[in-house]
Amino acid sequence: MSRGPVDSGVPDRLYTLTGGRSSASAPRLDLLTRVVRESGPVPGMPSEHVRILQLCGRPVAVAELAGRVGLPVGVVKILLGDLIAAGRVTVRRPAPVPAGTAALPPPDTLKKVLRALQNL
Repeated sequence: MSRGPVDSGVPDRLYTLTGGRSSASAPRLDLLTRVVRESGPVPGMPSEHVRILQLCGRPVAVAELAGRVGLPVGVVKILLGDLIAAGRVTVRRPAPVPAGTAALPPPDTLKKVLRALQNL
């Protein structure tokens, strides 16, 4: 007897976790933004928030955090927004690289590499 497709409930769970929100109310977070815990969980806090706080004892990137928690990055960003608003975590954005100043080795090193390649 066929019962039809099985519903895993994952979309419903994610909808419940985020309270139906589709974007974070916090400042824009990119995948490399580091998150660090400022205070611990409080009684009654959702388990996903508690798990994030447990993982943020040391600075951790948003992408790594999403992987460790096992939730989509967008959902983690929304949950982080809640924790930022509550003062439970702070974020540290990576330092921007000024335009045109990519991290290149000194010109002498590049010349040596070029000569070595030409000698092959």
